[in-house]
Amino acid sequence: MKVILQEDVANLGAAGLVVDVADGYGRNYLLPRRLAVIADAGNTAKLEHQRKVLGARQARQLAEAKALAAQVAATAVSIKRQTGSEDKIFGSVTNQDIAEALAAAGITIDRRHIHLADPIRNIGVFQVPVRLVKDIETTVKVYVIRG
Repeated sequence: MKVILQEDVANLGAAGLVVDVADGYGRNYLLPRRLAVIADAGNTAKLEHQRKVLGARQARQLAEAKALAAQVAATAVSIKRQTGSEDKIFGSVTNQDIAEALAAAGITIDRRHIHLADPIRNIGVFQVPVRLVKDIETTVKVYVIRG
């Protein structure tokens, strides 16, 4: 089944591409979620117009992401946690905690864009990677302090 992707789909392609997928994947996943449309003559004609619109939208999103990346890079957040012996904290600091701390600082970022290899379990200063869009990645400085 040939489909035209309406949005970026992981491990498949970017928006606007015509891709060949299995019938069941297209019919049961991509089409109901409006991630793709069937690549017939009418939709292919619409694709050319959508590419122009998509190009403008992607340029705007890229500019917004660059501005947000600069704002995130200039921001440091502090997260207070109770500690036990050897500066081990009770529980851990996760990407959700970092997203909430950034929101308190006035920066709204989806927690899924914050990439922690493992949750933070110690007191200290950590550089946490934040991937805003495919090509824009920055870091936020996270201070985990005794609370």
